[in-house]
Amino acid sequence: MIAHKSGSLTFFTPEAVDGASAHFFDAGISAGFPSPAEDFKEQRLSLDEELVKNKEATFYAKVSGQSMIGAGLDDNDLLVIDRSLEPTNNKIAVCFLDGEFTVKRLRVSNGEVWLQPENPDYPIIHITEENNFLIWGIVTNVIKKV
Repeated sequence: MIAHKSGSLTFFTPEAVDGASAHFFDAGISAGFPSPAEDFKEQRLSLDEELVKNKEATFYAKVSGQSMIGAGLDDNDLLVIDRSLEPTNNKIAVCFLDGEFTVKRLRVSNGEVWLQPENPDYPIIHITEENNFLIWGIVTNVIKKV
């Protein structure tokens, strides 16, 4: 496989092999349970290993409210927040604003900072010198209940 980086995503493309052709299964492939459970080897998964790059600077927090539903952050979702990442334009950040924590998308332009909700029912917040403001960390993942 060949990996290609594009922004924050990594795409994997199979290597071309001369003389090889792809197999086609016209009978359909089951989306159900394909074989008995004893055919599967037990594996363990650590969410910390999968989701955390800097253990000392990573925290989890629950979303409260609906201001970020357009970004897929719903009430009671669990956020993975990395405080070691540099805040940049368009990142989703957990911020401390005037005595309260909030999660919003950062908009940085011409030396000005805006906190943009992802729900049209909520106003965009312009950060000024009068605000007590701190970018606390950058959201890297969200864990949802289904």
